[in-house]
Amino acid sequence: MENKPYHPVVLGNRYLLKETLGTGGMAVVYRGYDTSLDRTVAIKILRKDYSENKEVQELFRQEAKSAANLTHPNIITIYDFGFDEDRIFIIMEYVPGPDLKSVIRQRTDEGLVFSAQETVDLITQACAGIGYAHRAGVIHCDVKPQNLIVTSENRLKIADFGISRLLSTIQPDEQNDHVWGSPLYMSPEQAAGKAPLPASDVYSLGIIMYEMLTGRLPFNSSNIEDLIEAHQNVIPVHPRAYNRDIPEELEKIILKVLSKEPASRYRMGDQFGRILHSFSEHQSIAENKQSGTPAELPQTAPATPEPESILDTVTELEEPEEPMPEIDWASVGLGLLAFVMTAGLIPFWLYIWFTLNTNRPVP
Repeated sequence: MENKPYHPVVLGNRYLLKETLGTGGMAVVYRGYDTSLDRTVAIKILRKDYSENKEVQELFRQEAKSAANLTHPNIITIYDFGFDEDRIFIIMEYVPGPDLKSVIRQRTDEGLVFSAQETVDLITQACAGIGYAHRAGVIHCDVKPQNLIVTSENRLKIADFGISRLLSTIQPDEQNDHVWGSPLYMSPEQAAGKAPLPASDVYSLGIIMYEMLTGRLPFNSSNIEDLIEAHQNVIPVHPRAYNRDIPEELEKIILKVLSKEPASRYRMGDQFGRILHSFSEHQSIAENKQSGTPAELPQTAPATPEPESILDTVTELEEPEEPMPEIDWASVGLGLLAFVMTAGLIPFWLYIWFTLNTNRPVP
């Protein structure tokens, strides 16, 4: 049987498809090659059965538009967006490495979980990227480990802004019949069909942390309605019940992030990232104390007393002692000279007084 010749697929007379990297509900991602700029890229192509769906097309275009305006080391860069016959595609930065969900599954299969430090290091990077998006007025709305790519150097990159929302377009009293997001990781307000907030992305990051540290999700069911109910009303089991190696301070942080009310969480990704960074520094100091190794102190600022808890936001500072003023020896000398001159006139005035009183006639 004669082999048919292979015809490589090229999009827009520029992007060559190489191999499939992953598949999702609406799109397929390929490793590709940009023939114009001579570089490897990732190519996300909308599935054919969605290509004529105007709503899905708009979501796909919104992903490209939202992410294209975000330039950050922890966010996958969008290079191009285009059409090729009946195919709609997005050209993205190629990031070699698995998604975080694959890594979690692999460790769970081996009976392993992430350490506290590994978890904090990766989620702090996610907070940096998500926080940057929040400052730019973009809410991701679908933060899940499948959308977090981890390189061999442990660099984390955020992908898939397909259902992201612009803060400027959200109404406070917004209510949707259709729930957007991944049921396993969505916030209680998203589950209720309410408007998403930056704190909604923070909640999803908390779910991911819980899963990384325990090897299980706080709420898990094949029934979407049960998941929605759990996110809204069920208090999660404390993660230390599954993993006693989780530091108590970190458990408190996670439980705060998983609060049902957005106002009870950290409001934005940046704030959550700062809390995790403080926790990491706090842990490093504590470990160094236990091992007897002195901690490295910054050279640009004096050391401050170690707080009892990183959740404490108020630090009492002692009033600094006022320095002793320098002695002005010139002024002292002039003062002594004035004193000597004044004291030297005293005998003269006493002599005048006695002379006048002695020569006065007796009445």
